[in-house]
Amino acid sequence: MKPTPEHNERIAKLTFSSVYPHYVTKVEKKGRTKEELHQVITWLTGFDNKKLQQLIDDKVTFETFFKQANINPNAALITGVICGYRIEEIQNPITKQVRYLDKLVFELAKGRKMEKILRVK
Repeated sequence: MKPTPEHNERIAKLTFSSVYPHYVTKVEKKGRTKEELHQVITWLTGFDNKKLQQLIDDKVTFETFFKQANINPNAALITGVICGYRIEEIQNPITKQVRYLDKLVFELAKGRKMEKILRVK
């Protein structure tokens, strides 16, 4: 599938704080920890726990969240399909970054080894 402009706008306007509890639930249900989730988010965005909590408390949109992030240069190694979209074909940067995060959370929940999730060579 190809994201539409409307889809991209909807993703950008979603608040990170509204999705974050779902990420926590997803990974904890599969035996992973909130700390591991934070490790994955930190790897992708460069945010420490304090900054992450501030962004959650401020109820920032994904657009603001990713504009403040320092995206890991290895994020481009995140490929595949998530939510019906092939990540490497997504043109909109915010939508692509949200799907990067979704894919990392999915891999964490699936029990993938941390070094694989973090694209350690």
